[in-house]
Amino acid sequence: MASKHWIAGIVAAAVIGVGAWVYSGAGQTAAPQSTFVLLDGSQKTTADLKGKVTLVNFWATSCTTCVAEMPEIISTYQKYQGKGFDTLAVAMSYDPPSYVVNFVESRKLPFQVALDNTGNVAKAWGDVQLTPTTFIVNKRGEIVKSYIGAPDFEQLHKLIEKLLAEPANA
Repeated sequence: MASKHWIAGIVAAAVIGVGAWVYSGAGQTAAPQSTFVLLDGSQKTTADLKGKVTLVNFWATSCTTCVAEMPEIISTYQKYQGKGFDTLAVAMSYDPPSYVVNFVESRKLPFQVALDNTGNVAKAWGDVQLTPTTFIVNKRGEIVKSYIGAPDFEQLHKLIEKLLAEPANA
């Protein structure tokens, strides 16, 4: 009889523990510690992303899907930038810097663009090799969603709105 109570106690503790884990937002991974070198030579770190909902997009000028989705990424940035949203585009290491600069200037990208010359940023973010790969980072600096290929922008906007409504320290 005592063993049944003991087992019931363990089961109850496990259920409570799983409930607390789910409630706490566990399953969301902290964005990896990285230093992004921006086109102007300045640097931004993962810690700088905290406090805003951020779209981190790994892309290349030679990637047709990347080029095709860029107007939607620009539009998303412009729609939410005044509400605590930011975008950081990370050019892949194989993309010649002159091509990236030309693309940014000719398309008038309104957000910050980083060059991942060494490939270390892509490695840190899960060894990104396929482009486009996009991560959505919440205000606490946690990756809440990732996409390989172009995201469904209607669903992405709903996610961004939900994340913007959350307190930064929830």
